[in-house]
Amino acid sequence: MECTDREGFSDTARRLAADPRNYGPLDDFNGRARITGPCGDTMEFWLSAANGIVARMTFTTDGCGPSRACGSMATSLVEGRRIEDAAALAQGEILEALGGIPPEFEHCALLAANTVKAACEDYRRRSARGAAEPGAARASCDGCARTDCPASGRGEGESDEEFEDRRQLAARLCRIRRKVIVLSGKGGVGKSTVAVNLAAALVLAGKKVGLLDVDIHGPSIPTMLGLEREKILNSEEGIVPVDLGLLKVMSLGFLLPSADDAVIWRGPMKMAVIKQFLKDVAWGDLDYLVVDSPPGTGDEPLSVCQLIGPVDGALIVTTPQKVAAVDVRKSVTFCRRLDVPILGIVENMSGFTCPRCGETTPILRAGGGRRTAEDMGVPFLGSIPMDPQIAEACDDGRTFVARYAASATAKIMRSILDPIAAQHDAEDRTAAARARNDKEDK
Repeated sequence: MECTDREGFSDTARRLAADPRNYGPLDDFNGRARITGPCGDTMEFWLSAANGIVARMTFTTDGCGPSRACGSMATSLVEGRRIEDAAALAQGEILEALGGIPPEFEHCALLAANTVKAACEDYRRRSARGAAEPGAARASCDGCARTDCPASGRGEGESDEEFEDRRQLAARLCRIRRKVIVLSGKGGVGKSTVAVNLAAALVLAGKKVGLLDVDIHGPSIPTMLGLEREKILNSEEGIVPVDLGLLKVMSLGFLLPSADDAVIWRGPMKMAVIKQFLKDVAWGDLDYLVVDSPPGTGDEPLSVCQLIGPVDGALIVTTPQKVAAVDVRKSVTFCRRLDVPILGIVENMSGFTCPRCGETTPILRAGGGRRTAEDMGVPFLGSIPMDPQIAEACDDGRTFVARYAASATAKIMRSILDPIAAQHDAEDRTAAARARNDKEDK
């Protein structure tokens, strides 16, 4: 049954869902983009423009009614606009023009807006006739005026090969604004689930995000995103991560011949592949890189923190019982010794919420995460209850916060994860205001 059979859809949304305008590919186009959202729906847009004005835009989607309605409205809104104005199309503008769709489908409008923007960016690239040549990152690194950059000077006794290696790593990382690592003291606490949904929440906030899975022995990110069959390609710019539009994903799981293959490596080999994921992967310009680290405080998290430079924050995941909370204290100590700021502790599997009556039953001993946070003097971000839909979303390769956006548990998860981006946005605004004031004073 179509999603639009339920309450909350305006007449306009229902009409466009059933009979979308501008549906189907364009034969003659000069801009194109295809994005798969964290909900699993894919949209593809074609753009025909002349003299910087959108003459026509069409789309297709494998999503159901809400995706068709949002895509159709987006194409209608941008026709006749300048490319710059079309690229600025916002989620809210699409929703307002539709006149109403249920909140759990509003992410379809964000996906449509993001795909329109990507198609406009593709038009600009085509118009510029590929002005961004291979090696541009090297050129910008050569001309960079920063003196605090890790690549700004040769270290004492450093060979040419070591210096060039460090420059390449710095050139990749300087294009990533924020780096967040997700840790846990022990396995089985849902760390990867939190990492995937953190990345999805950032994408839903309009951020460009990279998700790096450095769990060498148990890479689960490809399964959680439905990417088990994806394979990695190489380009002139480096290794190409799996591209889902605003989300780029890299995992050792993409490199294994079979999901059943075991990775039997010692520490140096682990560090080498993590370094390759950071140095040789063409991440491009990102607002966030979310690193899903394996449990514990061993080679992988240590390698990431040493290679990645300043880490903007660590998110530590635990379950309520004492045996997990005790190990979380080690993760806190690990971060403090490496000068990694702690965003906070998330308590996962905090009781089971009955889908019928809504009552929460504490299956595991409650409150371990909060007590640990209070004892260690770090923020406690909140508790996520057990929910069968979380497991269902992971098994289906869909992100829970997008797939079940209207559920009570998804709202709890968003209330925990959304403030991370909001905090950084506030810091950016404060820094920008301070810079303006300093400029005016001069």
